[in-house]
Amino acid sequence: MAYQRRKSITSGVILILIGAILLALQVFPTLNIWAGERITWPMIILVVALVLLVIGALTGTADMLVPASIVGGIGTVLHLQVEGVITWESWAYLWTLIPGFAGLGVFLAGLVKWNRREIVDGLQTILVSSVLFVVFGSVIGDQFGVFPFRDYLPVLLIGLGVFLLIRAVLGRRR
Repeated sequence: MAYQRRKSITSGVILILIGAILLALQVFPTLNIWAGERITWPMIILVVALVLLVIGALTGTADMLVPASIVGGIGTVLHLQVEGVITWESWAYLWTLIPGFAGLGVFLAGLVKWNRREIVDGLQTILVSSVLFVVFGSVIGDQFGVFPFRDYLPVLLIGLGVFLLIRAVLGRRR
């Protein structure tokens, strides 16, 4: 099936499903009340991520995994904050996870396309995001409560530095 035709079919199916849901909420008021009590606004963001994922799967566009991962990751963080699992102030260091969400999408797209370069790039982005998360969380996180990695920060930074040095030295010999 041609790419343009798949894209049109996917868009049409998604619009029909969204319209059917909105119509059901109008026709059945009790469903609207039930949904209003149980569905929080971050769940809508997670649904958007799922729609992006479905669009990518149905159109055969593996690169749609990147925005789906970013939107899904941010939606998950917001959901955890609305539910009270983590505080709103944690955005002071949680923003460092956003490049990791993008890296996860690149990694997954690379797996789907079996592109070794994208897999490595995605993993490296996830690593950088994780290091930033630990550093910022250790420095800033103590202001809002206990951050579990604070005591391990020096060891983690030394380990990462040793890893980068070894990789640089071994990379030149190839």
